[in-house]
Formats: sequence, C-alpha cells, structure tokens
Amino acid sequence: MLTAVLAGLLGAGQAVAREVAIGVFAWQGERAAIADWSPVIRDLNAALPEHRFRLDHYDAAGLRRAIAEHRVDLVITNPGYYVTMEAEFGLSRIATLASPDMHSPARAIGSVVLAQGGRSELTDLAALAGKRVAAVAPDAFGGWLTVAGELKRKGLDPDSDLGQVRFMGLPMNNIVDAVRRGEVDAGIVRTCVLEQLLREQYLRPGELRVVGARQEAGFPCATSTPLYPDWPIAVTPQTDPALAKAVARALLAMPDGEGLVSWAVPADYRPVHELYQELGVGPYQDLHRLTPEALARRFWPWLLGVVALLIAAAVHTVRVEYQVHRRTAELRESLRARQLAEARMREHQEQMEHLSRLSVLGELSGSLAHEINQPLTTIGTYARSLLRRQGSRTLTPEALVEACTEIANEAERAGGIVQRIRHFARKRAAVREPVDLAAVAAEARRLVVGMLAQAPQIEIRDRAGAGCAVLADGQQIQQVLLNLIKNAIDAGRHLPAERQAIEVDIESVESRVLVHVVDRGAGLDEAQRARLFEPFFTTKPDGLGLGLPICKTIIEAHGGRLWAEPNPGGAGMRFTFTLPCHELPA
Repeated sequence: MLTAVLAGLLGAGQAVAREVAIGVFAWQGERAAIADWSPVIRDLNAALPEHRFRLDHYDAAGLRRAIAEHRVDLVITNPGYYVTMEAEFGLSRIATLASPDMHSPARAIGSVVLAQGGRSELTDLAALAGKRVAAVAPDAFGGWLTVAGELKRKGLDPDSDLGQVRFMGLPMNNIVDAVRRGEVDAGIVRTCVLEQLLREQYLRPGELRVVGARQEAGFPCATSTPLYPDWPIAVTPQTDPALAKAVARALLAMPDGEGLVSWAVPADYRPVHELYQELGVGPYQDLHRLTPEALARRFWPWLLGVVALLIAAAVHTVRVEYQVHRRTAELRESLRARQLAEARMREHQEQMEHLSRLSVLGELSGSLAHEINQPLTTIGTYARSLLRRQGSRTLTPEALVEACTEIANEAERAGGIVQRIRHFARKRAAVREPVDLAAVAAEARRLVVGMLAQAPQIEIRDRAGAGCAVLADGQQIQQVLLNLIKNAIDAGRHLPAERQAIEVDIESVESRVLVHVVDRGAGLDEAQRARLFEPFFTTKPDGLGLGLPICKTIIEAHGGRLWAEPNPGGAGMRFTFTLPCHELPA
C-alpha cells in the first residue's frame, strides 16, 4: 500500500526504485563504516537511479547471519571473511577496492605487531616465543591469521609456542591499550592502524615499536607480514545477474583521486586461500592435517590422560586376570575336594551297604547252617550206606545209581545255597541297567527260603504295566527287598502261621513303580514310625539300626522314596518304595 501511495505521489509515469541492501563488515565500528562507505552508496544511487542502495553494517557474526537469511544482496568484507563465506554461501566477487594510497589492490592488507618502545629484545616474530600476545579473534584476518601464518613459516606453532594469546575483539584500540599498559608483550593490529593512531595523536612517536618490520615496495604503512589483496565487493547467489553486472560497471567507472573510493577488477585471492590452507582454517579446517608432533604438543594433557587411563586399565586388567586365575584355582581345588569327598562318601556308602548285607547274612547264619547241614547229612548217609553194602557184598548196580543220584542232587542243592549267598555278599560298584522287579523279588524270596529252615509263605504279585521300564542296580534293590522281607519275617516270628505270610505287591502309578512289602505282624506305634529311618534306631534286641537308613539312602539315590505305614488291610505294617520309569532307546 505504501508503494502504491509513493507511486501516486511521484506520478503515473515514474517507476518505484528497487531497494538493494549492501552488507558491510564494520571492523572499526558503526561511525567509521558509515564514513568510509557512504560515498560508495551515494555514487551507486547516482549511477543506477532505478535502484535504491542501502548500507547495512554488521560485525562478523551478524554479517554471516544476514547472508544466510538472504537479507543482503551485496557484501563488502575483508579478504579472509570473503574466502570463508565464498565457500560457505557461494559469494562471487565483482570488484576489489583500490585505495588511493596503495600501489596495487593485490598488495594492500597485512598485519603489524606492536610492542612497547623500550622492548628492544623483540626484534623479529621469532622473539615472540613464550610471550603474551594480544589479537582480535581466532578468525580475524588482519588481527591474527596473517601473523599466525608468518609464525608458522618461521617454525613456531601459534597455538602452543606462544606464552599466551588473548583475543580482545574490536575495536583494535583495545589491543594497543593493552600493549601500552604492559598487560601483554605484543599486540597484533591491521596495517596502517599504527599510522592512523599517530595522525590522530592517540599515540606518541616512539611509544610503540614494530616487531619484525618488513620492507614492502610502494606500501605506505609499516607491516610485519606479507601483503594480501584488498577488500572485495561480492554478490550473493540470489542477486539478479543483471543487477550484479550493472553494479560492477558502475564501480569500475568510479573516478580515482585523493579522498575518493575507487574500485578495480577482482584481484587474485589465491594467497588468502593458501594462507587458510596452511593454517587449516576457514574452508580448509577439515582438510588440515596435523603431524603427530603437533598433535602431541596441542593435546598433550589429553594424551597424558588417555595414557594414564590405559595404564590404569592395563593394571586393572592384570589384577582382574590374577583374581580370575586365583579364584579359578581355588574353585578347581574346591571342586577336587568335593569330588574326593563324594568319592569317599560313595565308598563309605558301598561299605555300609556291604556291611548291611553281611549283617543280614549274620542274622540268618543259624538257619543257614541248619539248611546246609541237611544236604550234607544226606550226602554222608548215602555214602556210609554205600560203604556198608559194599562191605557186605550186597551192593547192586541199581542201588549204586540211586545213591549217587541222591548224593549229586543234595550237593547241587548245597552249592546253589552257597552260590546265592556269595553273589549277595559280593562287594562291587553300583550300576544302572534295566531290571525286572518281579524277578529281583523272586530271587530275594529264593535266597530267604534257601537260608531258612521254616520260611513263611511269600507271595509276589506283579501288576506293573509293560510300558514302564526301571533303570536300577539290581543287587541294591534286591538288598532293599531282602531287608524289608527279613524285617517282615521277624515281625511275625512268634505269631500263628496265618499271620506270618508276607506279600510283595508291584504296581505302576503314572510315571513311577510302587513296591509294597506287607506283613501281618504286631506293627509299630506312631513314635516308633517317626524314628524308623534314623540311624542306629532299632526295635530288635540284637539289631544295629542301620538296615532301614541304608535302604532309604539306596532308594533316594535311585530317584525314589521309601516310607512305612500301618497295613491298610489289617494288622501289621506296609513298607513302600517308589522308583521312576524310564524310556528305553528303541
């Protein structure tokens, strides 16, 4: 709306001027920027009346933001910032400032290092090693980087060989004042600042001296570094090419002369690129390669910390390895001791089982002697009969055959009794193999019947299914059955014959086999049943109290359980043990 009003005021045939923003780096402040660059704005507005040029002044960070936000069309800045923003934002220079006092726009800017007039020992830049130096900023072209490049060429690392670098910002008078007060040994300012301060009588002649002064032909100011191209004016990528061409034409047409600002064709800024590449700053900061020596000098505190951490980690690792080896050795020793203890326990258990079997045999030894004595007496009777008949000449072949047959039968009977006793009493290692519990029970019955003169009736009922296989040590299970049957015999020893009968009932329930040994004896009271499986507890006058505890240990070692309860079918007790079923491989 404002544009329409202005157009109406100017007349229907007069066009509204297009505004063009020129951003300038105000390194000496707002007033100096306006004083230095207002003639350029005036001349451009006169040369290109269809445009209205406006001057916007910024510090370094503000100028970068203005370019990034497209708030300026043209940029005037020092050669260092131009090289950086050329790579970052795609600026294109269209002219280079041609100062009237400079011999060439390609050699117009450098840096001068100032020290107090009495510091005669600071003759060249190499003397700055270990000294306190003031500068503008880490990215300041004339206020730091040109001197940093020259120090590097002289073999000094500007980051580590100087005693201290204080970046004091703009204006550069701050650096000059710090040198005058002795707060620093030397200060870095742009070339011609010293001469300007002398003209303004801000400094007295001889108050400050130049460190590392160089002779540059045609250059009117003192310098400590080589010279670089003057300030460029550049267009941003969004600037209209026609406008850029018109501005370049107008700038190059501006007249030369004292007090006038003139421009020349764009200078070669390769020296600035080479300086930045050498220092690894600006567009070359990611390409800069530090040598191991430079890395060590720059990052030695961090490297020392890393080395300390590595040493600590190595010590910790060695300590942990030692602890692991020690604990492993202790664990192995503990495991070996445990295995030895288990082996001794198994050996003791086997000895106790063997002693239990011998104890059973000892309890049956009286009956055993009587049982073996019968076939031996029969053998002796037949032998003496043969001798008498032979002496009386009455021995016939038929009588001889009959007597020899009886002698052989009785001998086999006695040998079978002895063989079963030897097999039962033999000491051997435990095994696990498929066993037929009914056959094991029958063998235990034969052993008892063979050793007792008047053995009670022992009935075996096998109701276990064919699908349940038991893996066990047959001899140990036979020992358990023999012990339980012997106890059942003792429980009914002085009772009527009908109450001396014993039942061995085998059945399968789910995944287990149950074996019941049932007697019809006097039974046990609740207090006796509670202590029945304690070692050395016995209800027999001549018992050791080890049979049932050993039986319980054997059954539990097979994954089963042994318990006692009153006979649910009447008087007496029922002892039951379980064994797990196993699937046999096909």
